[in-house]
Amino acid sequence: MDTGQIRQYFSGLQGTIVSALETFDGKKFTRDEWGRGTSILIEEGNFFERGGVNFSHVTGESMPASATAHRPELAGRRWEAMGVSLVLHPRNPYCPTSHMNVRFFVAQPSRQEQQAVWWFGGGMDLTPYYGFDEDAQHFHRSCRDALSAFGVDRYPRYKKWCDEYFFLKHRNEPRGIGGIFFDDLNDGGFDHCFGLTRSVGDHFVDAYLPILERRKDMAYGERERDFQAYRRGRYVEFNLVWDRGTLFGLQSGGRTESILMSLPPIVKWRYDWHPAPGSAEEKLYTDYLKPRDWA
Repeated sequence: MDTGQIRQYFSGLQGTIVSALETFDGKKFTRDEWGRGTSILIEEGNFFERGGVNFSHVTGESMPASATAHRPELAGRRWEAMGVSLVLHPRNPYCPTSHMNVRFFVAQPSRQEQQAVWWFGGGMDLTPYYGFDEDAQHFHRSCRDALSAFGVDRYPRYKKWCDEYFFLKHRNEPRGIGGIFFDDLNDGGFDHCFGLTRSVGDHFVDAYLPILERRKDMAYGERERDFQAYRRGRYVEFNLVWDRGTLFGLQSGGRTESILMSLPPIVKWRYDWHPAPGSAEEKLYTDYLKPRDWA
C-alpha cells in the first residue's frame, strides 16, 4: 500500500486550511516542525484566541493500549498513523469553537499468514457558546454535502455517531451541536474510503468560516466571556477524559504540546452552577445541547 499519496494529501490539506485561517485572522500562524509532523498554531491572534492545525505521521513497533482496547486483535503489530487535526478557539463568545480531524491507520502483519489492516477515520463538529439556528443548519448541511456522493445513509449514520461520541457521560450532556464522526472506515475499497475522507477535509473551511464571518463583529461583554470560559471547561473535560485521539497521541509518543494544543487558553469551573431561567445562556442547554436534525 502506497501511503505516500495519503501523506501528500494530508500535508496539502493542512496548508490549504492554514492559508484560509491566516487570511481570515490577519495574523500569521507559527510553524513548529517536529520529527515527522508539523504543528501550525496561533495564540492571541486578531480573531482566534488560540488554535492550531496539526499534521502528524507516527509509527511504532507495538500498538498503544488505547488502540488495542478498541482493536484487541491488533496487539503486538507494527503500525503507522497519519492525519490532520485542528481545533480553533475564537475570542468572541458568539463565534463557536470547532474541531476537525481526518486520519489514516495501518497495522502491519505480525505473521506471514496475516494481512495488513487499514482504515480511515475523522469528522468535524461545532461547539457554540451561544446558539444560532442558521449556523447549526449551515454546518450540518455542509457535513451532509461532504458525504452526499458516498451514499444517502452516510450523513445520518455519521451524525448519530458524532452525537454519541462527543458526549460527556459524567455530565450527561453533549459537548456541542455535533457534526459528523466516523472510524474504522474500510468498506468499499481504498479509493472509496480515501475519497470520502478527502471530501470531509475539503469541506471544513466552507462549513466553518461563513459562520465566523456572520458573528465576528457581534458586541460582547464580560458576561459572555465568563460563560464562554465556563463552557470551555466542558471541552477540556471531554478531551482529557474521553477522547481516544488524545490518549492515543500521548501513549504513542506523539508531541505533547501539539496534542494538547486543542485546549483553550482561558477556562473556568464553578461548583454546581446553572444558568438563569430564560437567559440566553439557558437557551444553549434547552435548544442546542441536544441532538436535532439540523440539516
